[in-house]
Amino acid sequence: MDLFTPDLDPNHNLLPQAGTVNYYGFLFSQEEANHFMSVLLSEIEWKHDEAIIMGKLIVTKRKVAWYGDQEFEYTYSNRTKKAMLWTPALLELKARVEQKTGESYNSCLLNLYHSGEEGMTWHSDGEKDLKKNGAIASLSFGATRKFAFKHKDTKETVSIILENGSLLVMKDETQTHWLHRLPPTKKVSKPRINLTFRTIMK
Repeated sequence: MDLFTPDLDPNHNLLPQAGTVNYYGFLFSQEEANHFMSVLLSEIEWKHDEAIIMGKLIVTKRKVAWYGDQEFEYTYSNRTKKAMLWTPALLELKARVEQKTGESYNSCLLNLYHSGEEGMTWHSDGEKDLKKNGAIASLSFGATRKFAFKHKDTKETVSIILENGSLLVMKDETQTHWLHRLPPTKKVSKPRINLTFRTIMK
């Protein structure tokens, strides 16, 4: 696995081919990031995620929440969820992300990982409800975690460390050609919140 620390030029593509991933580094000061972490923990309507895998209902340890401009319905892992309307804190975060990236987003999927033992398996965000080749902005608060990409054909991997208050953007053909995951680790005991701002095409 190629683990590297990229420069903070957001125009630098972390992927060697067939997709675009830009790392913006810290979008917030540590004081701001800790503030938003606290607000999100207390104000978001967190629920355990559910997925149907091989016909069996799986309830995850991590919790999720879905917010947007309207009550979008979004289907992944064979489960359909309905968005809640933005909170003031989420609107503030969305505005900061849009200003930094030059993109616009109408929804956000949030994940709460209580410790490093909770992660995400290899997957791509290629659901039919999403804008084709649209930008997905990934904002991280809380514990520092490794984030990895794997090319679907060549199996080449790229990894990056995502820190408290940092922003990463996936766009173009990234979801078509690459998988990504948040590998679990026993070395991290603190929680992490990840917000993925995206565009639903309904």
